[in-house]
Amino acid sequence: MALPKKSIVIILAFFAIYVIWGSTYLLNKIAVLELPPFKLAAVRFLTASIIIFILAKLLKIDVSITKQQLKNTTIAGFLFLTFGNGVVVWALKFVDSGFAALIISAQPLVVLILMRIFQGKRIATMSFLGVILGFVGIFLLISQKEIRSQENQIEGIIMIFVCMISWAYGSLFVGKANLPSNHFVNTGYQMLTGGIMLTVASLCFGESWTLPTTWSSAVQWSMILLIVLGSIVAFTAFNYLLKEVSPEKVASSTYVNPIIALFLGWLILKETITNQSIIAAIVLLTGVYFINTNRVIKPRGIGR
Repeated sequence: MALPKKSIVIILAFFAIYVIWGSTYLLNKIAVLELPPFKLAAVRFLTASIIIFILAKLLKIDVSITKQQLKNTTIAGFLFLTFGNGVVVWALKFVDSGFAALIISAQPLVVLILMRIFQGKRIATMSFLGVILGFVGIFLLISQKEIRSQENQIEGIIMIFVCMISWAYGSLFVGKANLPSNHFVNTGYQMLTGGIMLTVASLCFGESWTLPTTWSSAVQWSMILLIVLGSIVAFTAFNYLLKEVSPEKVASSTYVNPIIALFLGWLILKETITNQSIIAAIVLLTGVYFINTNRVIKPRGIGR
């Protein structure tokens, strides 16, 4: 018996937020080994925003926004993309892609802590247990001798944690901010403003800019996949699923993405997966599950 068309679309959408988002760590890792990090992120998001606005024009979607909405999308663009994504891409120069994905899977933990600090939200018993497990998992992850012995690895890990704070604060900000009601338009403006700020950062840090024709084929394909699949297809699928299935099911990508990233990093880049990393992953993701059983924290696609 053939599946209904809607069921097929839902399955494909889950494939997008599971596999495509999980693969963005690998794609960024491949590209950043050759390209400067802020330039890489700037090209990705500026190009994606242009494609989004072209599609919006073809679909006759109104892209006009108020001054307040432009201000808010700029702030969100900085928190999610300029700092949140740009600095993670920089950190990937020193940190394995799967390892970075595991650390970032603890983002719901950071959101919960910031909600407690800034909003005075009470942490439920299950969530509190999740926080404890999350910290244990992170400790197991970063305490490995293999990690401490690699050059600039600790600096990369620290910057990833700082980026997680930026993403978490961004999540709280967009929850109350006046933003365009159309998710497609909202994403387009965040990517446009975030990309512009990434370009400024790239120029300030003196990064060299080269034409795509001078890049290796691996980097060219990584950039194309990041723009088309990672920035446009997966985020469109994410917003579609939020309307069609429960938020709990959509949030399951929080657990799947790092597993996909670990597997792809091991398979393609020959990244090492230690027994301690596996144990840390189980403990950390269990903690994230406990946190999400009380309050579902939606993943932020544009930051990936």
